[in-house]
Amino acid sequence: MSGHSKWATTKHKKAIIDGRRAKSFAKLIKNIEVAARMGGPDLAGNPGLELAVTKAKKTSVPNDNIDRAIKRGAGLTGEVVDYTEIMYEARGPQGSALLIECLTDNKNRAASEVRLAISRNGGTIADPGSVSYLFARKGVVVLPKNGLSEDDILMAVLDAGAEEVKDSGENWEIHSEPSDLQAIRDALKEAGIDYDTDEAEFVPSMQVDLDVEGAKKFMKLVDALEDLDDVQNVYSNADLSEEVQAALDAE
Repeated sequence: MSGHSKWATTKHKKAIIDGRRAKSFAKLIKNIEVAARMGGPDLAGNPGLELAVTKAKKTSVPNDNIDRAIKRGAGLTGEVVDYTEIMYEARGPQGSALLIECLTDNKNRAASEVRLAISRNGGTIADPGSVSYLFARKGVVVLPKNGLSEDDILMAVLDAGAEEVKDSGENWEIHSEPSDLQAIRDALKEAGIDYDTDEAEFVPSMQVDLDVEGAKKFMKLVDALEDLDDVQNVYSNADLSEEVQAALDAE
């Protein structure tokens, strides 16, 4: 399977170990605020907000926090929520490529902090377009195998717009156009199949293999970026083999 999935699996385990729940909460709240600002506070009439709230609830964000974020984003509290989306491109260890997705209320701060994190952790800022062409925007749904075969998943989601189902070790990964995510979620629910995450992500068209030393540097770089308040997501074409993952887990 693609390095995208192996890396995502490693990150998922690491996030649980690190207990970065507060950090995750802040990012999910920001997504809710932005969605409410763009489409209003009504979940029924704002699919983007409904999706943001669903994700927040799956991560156990308290309902009071969610309600406040909706009101704040929709302008019902008198506060002004004005975030800008920015994408930075970078090169990491051993030729790996990274896309850094930011959501910020201060572009100068975001640019400064991202550049500093990259330069201090062995990466280099790349020119716009020199990395992004390696990625395509896709809807990605990750679900535990739980005894399900690839055919089981395909039967449930093929008519909903799924393009392919990929084996990522302990999980299955469904890829689609981002606009088909809702239909795939509904199809899985109808089939009684639970899933872990559903996101519109940047998926790499090809992967770069990292050895153990490269993987260590890469994870350090990603950790530094994800620790920044303005960074929402980090995508990469880094591929971590099972042997490299095992070596990282053993440390």
